Order: sequence, then C-alpha cells, then structure tokens
Amino acid sequence: MTTAGGGWTLVASVHENNIYGKCTVGDRWTSQQGNNANRPKGEGNWVNTNTFGTAEAATADDFKNPGYYDIQAEDMSVWHVPNDTPMNHWSTASIMRYHTETRFLSVQGGNLQQLFLRFPVKYNAGAPLVDNGPSIPVVYDLGDKDSSKMFYGPATRSETEGGFLSFRAINSERASTAICSGVKPKGGEVDAYCVGGGGYFPQGDPNQCGDFVSFAWDGYGTHVGWSAAKEMLESALLLFYR
Repeated sequence: MTTAGGGWTLVASVHENNIYGKCTVGDRWTSQQGNNANRPKGEGNWVNTNTFGTAEAATADDFKNPGYYDIQAEDMSVWHVPNDTPMNHWSTASIMRYHTETRFLSVQGGNLQQLFLRFPVKYNAGAPLVDNGPSIPVVYDLGDKDSSKMFYGPATRSETEGGFLSFRAINSERASTAICSGVKPKGGEVDAYCVGGGGYFPQGDPNQCGDFVSFAWDGYGTHVGWSAAKEMLESALLLFYR
C-alpha cells in the first residue's frame, strides 16, 4: 500500500512448482494434462472464472482470486518474489518490482480476463510479433530496465527491450505465452522469457511447456544460453491491480 500511492490488490500469482514437470500437475497457467495439440488453450485459466490457491501462499503455489476477473482496474503492478517467502517479507525479499501508469487496462476491458479474451492465449493464435498483444511501459520500484533483461538468459538479450510488461507473445512455432515480465519481445523465442501459455508448444517435449516454459532450456538456473538466472526461475510473479 506504499507503492506509487497505494491502492493495489493482489489478484494472482504465477509459480513454477517443478520446471522438470512439463505441463503436469501444478502448471495451472498452461496445462496440467500434458503438451497436447488437441488442447490448444490448455487449462484456459487466463480467461475462465476458476480460482485456486490462497494469498498467503502465493509464493508457494499458483494463486487466482475472483478479483482477477471481477475488478475493473486501470493499472498493474508486478513483483518477483522468491518462492516460499512469507507474505510479511514479500517487499524486502523481492528481486524486482514495477508498475504501469498508463491506465492501459481501462482500454482492454478492465482486467486480464478481458485482455486475454481479446488476445487468446492458445496455440496457433497468430504469427510472432505480428499478432502479439500490447506491450506497456513500466515504472520501476525495484530494479531497472537493464536488470529486467539480465535476469533472463544471455541469448534472449538481443531480442528483448527492457522496461515493459507485455501480453500474449507468440513464439516461432506459433505457441502463445501469456505475460513477458519486464521486457518487450523483439523476436520469436519468447518461451525463454515469458510465462504461462496455451496447452501446446510444438518444438516441445521435454524442454518446453509449463508455467515457466523454457526458462531452463540450457540447464536449471545456469544463466547461460537461453536459461534464466536461478533467482528468476525460483521466484513467483505476483500480479496486482489498481
């Protein structure tokens, strides 16, 4: 309630419970039933009214409350908080925090459910870059646009621009990811730096599919090639509205 004037409401978290379990139980923001072309939308939790988890455990498991689809919001704040951090330590433990100030949600239907109805998170929804959703500039409360890029794998840096919150980014194989946190995609390997998605990643098994998709493409937390830093891989994304 002290960030940029306060008034923020936690509505969801994206938590990778097992990067080795590709679209298995716990991957609520992609698919819990495998990498399957017959389920192009996966679980569909970006647009449905399912709820799960608790606010207190938002860094230990996925979380979604009714505010995700009920609140009429204008802006978002995103915190990257290490897994299993107790709620009263989220702010001090976080590795990045940033928020939007453009009231972009007010022109996208008022919340993420409405935004993703306009930009479906599913396989074969369009072409990379051409059919991506909006990228919104952010103001940093902790970190900066350069540190956003540095948390992802070195190979991603030539195709990202720091300082943005981006939505429905499509990869080179036409698989959709939901949110690119801290960066704007400028290429087609978005699965290495965007979270969530549909239920099918055709480049696939065993290196893709899951809530943090390809964050460990070149090894778990190695921070080489396409692999994200361990700090990013082992942090949940907390999503707030205002």
